[in-house]
Amino acid sequence: MDSATSDPALLPTSRAPLSSTADNGLKIVIVGGFGVGKTTMVRSVSDIRPLNTEETMTRAGEAIDDLSRVRDKTSTTVAFDFGRITLNERTILYLFGAPGQERFWFLWDRLFSGTLGAVVLVDTRRLADSWYAIDRLEHHGTPFIVARNDFGGPAHSAEEVREALDLSDDVPLVECDARSRNSSKFVLISLVEHLQWLAAKREGIR
Repeated sequence: MDSATSDPALLPTSRAPLSSTADNGLKIVIVGGFGVGKTTMVRSVSDIRPLNTEETMTRAGEAIDDLSRVRDKTSTTVAFDFGRITLNERTILYLFGAPGQERFWFLWDRLFSGTLGAVVLVDTRRLADSWYAIDRLEHHGTPFIVARNDFGGPAHSAEEVREALDLSDDVPLVECDARSRNSSKFVLISLVEHLQWLAAKREGIR
């Protein structure tokens, strides 16, 4: 899957100014393995033109990154992606896409700091690439959901994916197409609903 969105008309064409009344910032991190669509998701759903740190991949990187399942990938994130969604006049949602390669994992702990929750993007052709992301989130105690990005590969049932990732029953698993703004919004809404459920559970409401 390339990083083009399914509807270019939905992409922001300019940097929308931040409202002077905005005083409540929320943070969500999008993590996952190399080439699972993190940059694409941030790009598709952000209200502003996203800040990204993509660099063109070179032959030198072939000795470090496994490109066998992402042959069409020509660039890679070397720090993080950043996007923004204005929820209302006072509340802003900040999106951070974490780099997927192992050599950049040292950045993750800082990206997780202060986050509301996380989305783990997975490519079912390469489920093992997402194990580290889930492990680190669990280590930090960061709530998360898993979003299965549609790469058009072999079909796997939700039960098979859950078993492969060793997901507990209370971790939501949703389908998505990271190129689609509506699909990416659905993933974020699913995460927020999960956070609300966890909060209610802690308070003994459920």
